[in-house]
Amino acid sequence: MVRFRYVAIAAMAGAVALLVTTALAAAQDVEQKLRPMPRPRPHLIVKRHVAVKSVRPAATAQAKKPSAPAEASPQKTEHHLILQVNTNDPAAMNLALNNAMNVTQYYKEIGEDVKIEVVTFGPGLHMLRSDTSPVKARIETMALSTPEISYKACGNTQENMHKAENKDIPIIPEAQVVKSGVIHIMQLEEQGWTYVKP
Repeated sequence: MVRFRYVAIAAMAGAVALLVTTALAAAQDVEQKLRPMPRPRPHLIVKRHVAVKSVRPAATAQAKKPSAPAEASPQKTEHHLILQVNTNDPAAMNLALNNAMNVTQYYKEIGEDVKIEVVTFGPGLHMLRSDTSPVKARIETMALSTPEISYKACGNTQENMHKAENKDIPIIPEAQVVKSGVIHIMQLEEQGWTYVKP
């Protein structure tokens, strides 16, 4: 009888241990499923501006008829992209131009508008210098076929190069000089443009 009692106690202890382990495993499984998703990296976030209407009290909202669906009045979405070039590297310059062409082509195919600005500063200004640009001919060709892409040259960098080289720094005719390339990028981002450094 005593032996049976010990066997019963051992069986109960085993059953309790099995229940506790099963419960812990289930809790860990639930915890893993409930873990929050990792936050996206800021440089990969695409910013979009959405108009927000103020919320009215429930009685007023119920009296108002629902508006027509968005498909009833199609509006073209316009996308805005900044591509930064700040290195005197022909591969980086060509990568920026490739990205600009790919994005332009994509939005043309889906019937949406896009504006792209390639902004250069620091050593990247060589991309838009008419005397040193390794991609000058490509930009001339692209300007004829893709007016959606514009080119901005940093005026601060141009002035610093002028002082260092003791000569005028000519910019290609397809580009426009802005006071500061970095500030220009900041201003565009504040207006909701998406920023990418290729």
